[in-house]
Amino acid sequence: MRPRTRRHWRWVVLGMAAVLAAAALTAWRSAIHHNRQVAFEPFPIAGNLYYVGTPDVTAFLLTGPQGHVLIDGGYPESAAGIMANIARLGFRITDVKVLLNTHAHEDHAGGLAALQKASGAQLWISRGDARVVAAGGVGDPTLGPFRLLAYLGLTGYPAPRIDHRFDDGATVRLGPIELTAHATPGHTPGCTSWSFPVRDGARRWLAVDVCSLTVLPFDYPGRQAGFERSFRTLRSLPAELFLGSHASFFGMQRKLAQRAKATDPVAPFIDRAGYLRYVDRAEATFRRDVAKRGDR
Repeated sequence: MRPRTRRHWRWVVLGMAAVLAAAALTAWRSAIHHNRQVAFEPFPIAGNLYYVGTPDVTAFLLTGPQGHVLIDGGYPESAAGIMANIARLGFRITDVKVLLNTHAHEDHAGGLAALQKASGAQLWISRGDARVVAAGGVGDPTLGPFRLLAYLGLTGYPAPRIDHRFDDGATVRLGPIELTAHATPGHTPGCTSWSFPVRDGARRWLAVDVCSLTVLPFDYPGRQAGFERSFRTLRSLPAELFLGSHASFFGMQRKLAQRAKATDPVAPFIDRAGYLRYVDRAEATFRRDVAKRGDR
């Protein structure tokens, strides 16, 4: 038998490394797929506003006599849970007539295609994020070099059909439901925060669903100016009912614990002070990031 050469063993080692890498990638994707399907009990927030998302990635349902509005679609794996939550509250997915989105990242736009197919709803996407959403996450400038993973099929999501592209200040109406789009770029170029009135009997509040002020590590043209604009815009809104694209932004778990002891179940969610603290903390983080980049 011919002795094994160094080249032979090199190929053996590379082959074993490839097998181990493939196994690790499979296990990683399986774990991620499982974690994105974690169920969470839906609940009414106030009036016709309901929470139908996952433990941290939010989705909000606004119900009305002419149909319902759903804000954000979670991950691709989250769509089934969102639909189950809508049904658990006694509503039908086919009565969702409008789908809205805060931004183009997979954890908020990934389930839109499935939700759109199940509901037949019209999808509204900001002009700044429309190209990325229409491509199923491909070409996202906020991911830096990691955007290449979408081309390899390792990230990304099913591309939905975009029915309406909108700009800052757009108003979306469905019967008595009315939402206003506020461009709050920085996290993504088309990051959109939504404001809308919520009525509960004789009471009325302005709800603001903040897109995100999280500073990602990769720069893109206009990012700094976008964040500067977003801080000004959000502070100018007379927000009372504080919401966000992640439950951690507005302390949802803490507020649910407070709610269990409160005489008024809406009271913990009326939190303008918390809203302003969130903006202040995000701006401080942004300023530190700008200073650090200036030192490079």
